[in-house]
Amino acid sequence: MSTSRRDLLRWQFDLTWSLTEIHLDALRPDEFLWEPAPLTWTVRPDAEGVWWPDWAETEPDPIPVPTIGWLTWHIGWWWGAAVRDIEGKPPLARERVPWPGDGAAAITWLRDLRAEWVRALDELTETDLDRPSAHPWPADAGLTVAHLAGWVNAELMKNVAEIGQVRLLRAASLA
Repeated sequence: MSTSRRDLLRWQFDLTWSLTEIHLDALRPDEFLWEPAPLTWTVRPDAEGVWWPDWAETEPDPIPVPTIGWLTWHIGWWWGAAVRDIEGKPPLARERVPWPGDGAAAITWLRDLRAEWVRALDELTETDLDRPSAHPWPADAGLTVAHLAGWVNAELMKNVAEIGQVRLLRAASLA
């Protein structure tokens, strides 16, 4: 039996998402803003109560350790951009993507993005997978929607592993 590229990408995504759900289901409200190190990136409310991530245009050295709040923002930002790319829309600038404001809302946001992504993936044809994609790499990189879908799977797995690591550090710090 032959498996299409889309079906393989979808299978890989479903596997990654099942691991994501393990962490999303276990997250507690007090874990989102816990700072695992003296040098962290997190999300903070502005004067109007809108939550924005810490950011630097040039990655600092050493790299700050992200909070789970920051990681959930990061996933929402890049994943929303990937969905927009597949739909033929320009991604929203990072500066226009706030964090939802609390852990429960962040989890809902990610689950909504999952539903949008699954819908977008399921609508792709094999020809669509060969369309050029300029996200998240330069437009002249020569990469395709199939590359984008593979990148989403890898990036999600990486970010979820980071969430898991922060959760382990927090549990160890409380022991």
